[in-house]
Amino acid sequence: MAKEDTLMQAAISVIIGQVRLIWPRMLLWGLAFAILSQAVMLLALIARFGALPNYVTFYHWIGNVAWIITSTPSWSDIPPIIADEWLIEIGRMNYDYGTGISEWSLNVMPSRLMLLFGLGALIGLSADLVRRESCSIPARRGATLATGAAAMLVAMTNATMSWVVCCATPTWVVGLSMMGLGVSTSLALERLGPVFSYLGFALLIATILGLAHRKSARQSPYKETTHA
Repeated sequence: MAKEDTLMQAAISVIIGQVRLIWPRMLLWGLAFAILSQAVMLLALIARFGALPNYVTFYHWIGNVAWIITSTPSWSDIPPIIADEWLIEIGRMNYDYGTGISEWSLNVMPSRLMLLFGLGALIGLSADLVRRESCSIPARRGATLATGAAAMLVAMTNATMSWVVCCATPTWVVGLSMMGLGVSTSLALERLGPVFSYLGFALLIATILGLAHRKSARQSPYKETTHA
């Protein structure tokens, strides 16, 4: 048990030291990932429906958050309500029906941006550890694939696209419907989004710990001593 604790502490020390060295790059990874994820979702909507967005709406996010805090009776209800607040909405409005109806849109939410920022920073840390890893090529490829799979799980389940066919609510299953999965089946999978997201983060953290463990073992391998 003491050996396992020592190895875990050594791995955590490697991670802390690596973060201190590359934290500016991790911030850039996080910022780039958060922005690119929004761009990819918007491009996917444009490509799927074959039309450019024709409206952009900016919301007073700070004012809305302040109003939620002051007007919500239960403190436990405040975080999930704030998490669903929009900052920007970009979409396609169809004016064939009266004042118009939004056919599809990308909804930018600060809560999701922060989550994707954190995901990007962890990906940057994992990528740096993989780059510095001197193990076999298959092991490096495995770590890279695990990082990619984790990123896909988290990014996919935190998509904020809406489509009028899917009740016009921003959710990750809109992407599944756009790819051809039945709407009813997609909506049935919606509740599994947090589970897949947690699994993605767990896989990414496990990959980082594994890489840090290998590095710490090379730097200062644990040696058992025996006494006569």
